[in-house]
Amino acid sequence: QVQLVESGGGLVQAGGSLRLSCAASGRTFSNYAVGWFRQAPGKEREFVAAISWSGLVANYADSVKGRFTITRDNVKNTVDLEMNSLKPEDAAVYYCAARFHLGNINYVSTRAGAYDSWGQGTQVTVSS
Repeated sequence: QVQLVESGGGLVQAGGSLRLSCAASGRTFSNYAVGWFRQAPGKEREFVAAISWSGLVANYADSVKGRFTITRDNVKNTVDLEMNSLKPEDAAVYYCAARFHLGNINYVSTRAGAYDSWGQGTQVTVSS
């Protein structure tokens, strides 16, 4: 399994921006779909965005469409989540997840259960 390390979280004012990064270690992101999920206190973990190994397919939760952008660099083995126009309700611990999938370079999933490698998470706090 690939090991994942998130970075880039922090405190930002509402309307501000943050860029989260997920880095792979132990092995490359080759043939891995990668997703971002988040969990706020007292709430279930929810899907935020995901991107296929090819980088050609990206899915977003309705709540972040138009504000968040997921990208990947398969040379650097990183997947970034650019978050703009942040709202207080975006505050949560953000987790990077990866799913190894052969045969379909455009595979992507919005289900947490589809992913088998998870990072430790990075805190995002949005002040109003």
